[in-house]
Amino acid sequence: MRIMLAASALAVALAVTGCSSGSQRDSTASGGSGGAPRQAVPGKGAPGPGLAAPPEGAEEGRDDQAGTATSYLSTFALDVDTASYGFARRALTEGRLPDPGTVRPEEFVNQFRQGYPEPDGNGFSITTDGGRLAAADGDDGGDGGDVRMLRVGLQTRAASAGGRRDANLTFVIDTSGSMAEPGRLDLVKDALHTLVGRLRPSDKVAIVAYESDARVVRPMTSAADRREINDAIDGLRPGSSTNLGAGMVLGYREARRNFRAGVTNRVILASDGLANTGETDSAAILRKVSDEAGRGVSLLCVGVGSDYGDALMEQLADHGDGRAVYVSERAKAREIFVRDLPATLELRARDAKAQVAFDAGQVESFRLIGYDDRGLRAEDFRDDTVDGGEIGPGHSVTALYAVRLRPGAAGHVGDVMVRWQDPDTRRPQENGRTITVGDLAPDLWSAGGTRLRIDAAAAYFAELLRDGDTRRGGPARSPYVRPASGPFVTHGRVPGEPWTDLGQLAGYVDALSRTAEDAEVSELADLIHRARNF
Repeated sequence: MRIMLAASALAVALAVTGCSSGSQRDSTASGGSGGAPRQAVPGKGAPGPGLAAPPEGAEEGRDDQAGTATSYLSTFALDVDTASYGFARRALTEGRLPDPGTVRPEEFVNQFRQGYPEPDGNGFSITTDGGRLAAADGDDGGDGGDVRMLRVGLQTRAASAGGRRDANLTFVIDTSGSMAEPGRLDLVKDALHTLVGRLRPSDKVAIVAYESDARVVRPMTSAADRREINDAIDGLRPGSSTNLGAGMVLGYREARRNFRAGVTNRVILASDGLANTGETDSAAILRKVSDEAGRGVSLLCVGVGSDYGDALMEQLADHGDGRAVYVSERAKAREIFVRDLPATLELRARDAKAQVAFDAGQVESFRLIGYDDRGLRAEDFRDDTVDGGEIGPGHSVTALYAVRLRPGAAGHVGDVMVRWQDPDTRRPQENGRTITVGDLAPDLWSAGGTRLRIDAAAAYFAELLRDGDTRRGGPARSPYVRPASGPFVTHGRVPGEPWTDLGQLAGYVDALSRTAEDAEVSELADLIHRARNF
């Protein structure tokens, strides 16, 4: 199939552009599926065996994620945000391309159901699999080497029925003039009404609103007093300018004043992410958010609006030990606030990080796809003062790598480790798994698992969108694609095959959606079809 070969060309470009950063790694733990388990070692351990140092004369470069010298380690903070996909969905549905700077491949991939096995307790199961993307030198005319896609899948245990903790929720609602646009404040109010109806009497809610100034609309109130809370929600009206800084300060003050030990204390910001009055210095706002996260008050950012401050909302979520989502439809907003309530409020792991140690004797080069702003130095992996990601129950995290193997590679490819802190005790724990060439053996596009192929297609679409302005003569934002006669093309191709285009990708995802019988995959195919118009 033409799309299979064209996608292989993308992987060649991904793999040959360099390695990731790192240093020594430790022995890790068992769990998950795919590859051989390793010994569990809570806390710090000694460097483990089996990883060769980069050979003399190995390819050198820079780590895009950390800006340090090349080695055979890749380290990053876990991330379950999906706001990038949600905002792209809205833009394409409204007949325009998303800003390439708002497109993050990992958030496109994390949008989709994965089906990884769950662990027995807190922390993560680990799944590793993948498939061949390009023919080896001399095979079928391929000239890009033996390139494989590696998928690292991490999964937390789902919440049991009625099993979540009580919650103190402080809603910080943007009521500036821009929130008057349909699909902003009206959508937020509808979702809040729905949420209040699902809370327990032992939960508590406070509401802070901000425009030019911030005010407490409803002090912390038992969710049993639904009428008072709903009346406060009904009273929210759009006003004038946007003093986000004042809203965050007052919201955290209210959350701190009513802090309860042993429950989930969370600030939930609903905004279009645009600040134009008062403290507009993002660094000052981020410092406040980080300080409060360190004291047990985490943050959920819910983005709305066609004109959306994506960068600030993502930074707020990252600094606030939380996550960022984007909603543009009532059904999606209700899904976030109601159906996903336990995953939104609870934690399974604090400061979660992953590190993949590639075997330099088997791997020539590799590339982590996405996670551009979540990269860490290798030594940060076991430094528990360095922030990671906060992951709730039932969440999956997927990382995709393009890996170019050395000629004759066999056996051990590397090891994946994940480290996190227990959400209650903050005791560090680790889990790990070995990766072999056999794990990456099938042809990805024809024989790989359905979910793996969906992930690869979603990441590929995101990379194409990241260069959405190259058709207009702008600079290429992604290192993996370049402009040509078509709207999106890969950098490099398999000889004898034409450049791929979005039509081919859409047809491939159409077929995947029929196999998966998944409405979200059908929606992905529709979005790719829409992107063909630009």
